[in-house]
Amino acid sequence: MSESRRASARILHPVTWAAPRGYSDGIVSSGRLVVLAGQVGWNPALARFEADEFTAQVKQALQNVVTLLAEAGAEPRHLVRLTWYVTDRAAYNAERKEIGRAYREVIGAHYPAMSVVFVAALVEERAKVEIEATAVVEG
Repeated sequence: MSESRRASARILHPVTWAAPRGYSDGIVSSGRLVVLAGQVGWNPALARFEADEFTAQVKQALQNVVTLLAEAGAEPRHLVRLTWYVTDRAAYNAERKEIGRAYREVIGAHYPAMSVVFVAALVEERAKVEIEATAVVEG
């Protein structure tokens, strides 16, 4: 995220810290707040999973986030925070490159503040990932 793309947002990165990879340490922003419930990797029109592969579920969850953002008049560039709840640490670590590719395909080269939390299970039994999102739309 650059200052020219989002005049109302600023990435927080102390000069003495190592550069984060694939996320931002923090963002300061102002505008209209959009808060999304956790999105799982299923087809939301059918409330049914079409894939059990970890990266496929990540991609679908991110697409669900983007669809909800559009409903609010927002875009991926407005994201300021993502929280990922993941049921399989080994799968997440093994598929990081594929997850990164899927992320860039859906979100682009925009990296908000992010956290990954490993959990024992999610409400939807087949869900391997759930992603909560917060966005701030300028103006």
